[in-house]
Amino acid sequence: MPKVGIIGGSGLYQIDALKDIKEVEVETPFGEPSDKFIIGNLGGVEVAFLARHKRGHTILPTELNYRANIYAMKKLGVEQLISISAVGSFKKELKPLDIVLPDQFVDKTNQARKTTFFGQGIVAHVSFSEPVCADLRKIIYDTGKKLGITMHDKGTYLNMEGPAFSTRAESLLHKSWGMDIIGMTNMPEARLAKEAEMCFATIAIVTDYDCWLEAEVNIKMVIGNLLKNVDTAKKLIKEVVPQLKSDRKCACREALKYAIVTDKKLMPENTKAKLDIIIGKYLL
Repeated sequence: MPKVGIIGGSGLYQIDALKDIKEVEVETPFGEPSDKFIIGNLGGVEVAFLARHKRGHTILPTELNYRANIYAMKKLGVEQLISISAVGSFKKELKPLDIVLPDQFVDKTNQARKTTFFGQGIVAHVSFSEPVCADLRKIIYDTGKKLGITMHDKGTYLNMEGPAFSTRAESLLHKSWGMDIIGMTNMPEARLAKEAEMCFATIAIVTDYDCWLEAEVNIKMVIGNLLKNVDTAKKLIKEVVPQLKSDRKCACREALKYAIVTDKKLMPENTKAKLDIIIGKYLL
């Protein structure tokens, strides 16, 4: 069973270093994931790769079935999840083609996205003060530095709605708040990964300065800079994955331990069945 999951964002639709690959469809009670999963081996570690927006890029950030994507990763046995994304920067020192490893998120979506597995008779309130696994982030950071990649450890990722980029007024406002980077997808992934008790980290590839500094941000600019750094991201993943061990010591593996508040006797059977791979061990 795969133990490491990788979600590839715009421009990153495959991991070339994967060996013995196969494609699998994964059914979930939350609907269809973005695409088929590519399962393979990387340095002796089993990996499940998913193209977030589907190969060919046909799904908007708001249209993504985040629950199905993360649930499918859980079903495949993923314990550590790395999300790769394009982001804009609010600080001059976070330059296009740099990589940022955010440790915090701010949600500015309109809540149209489903960002919890719970509901329908089962309530859980997971602690989210530390949305990113510090252990996983450190491995990525240290590896990137050894490879000579310009890495920035920590930062706050603002999750905007999209699909349009920011207005200049919004960009200036977000910058005034002290935000570091901006994107459209990673907050829901982080929340759901936490509920699924996965270690989660984002590799954020800076593609632009948003429009607080530049005249405008357009997709040609974003994709152009992202493609320049796709090989860097692949090189980083190739070196990081073999270092990821299955014997996790971090708190991520027990994120739900005290989060479920519903009386077990009152839990609807169909909801329990749907969430069995997520909460089953706490219902024994």
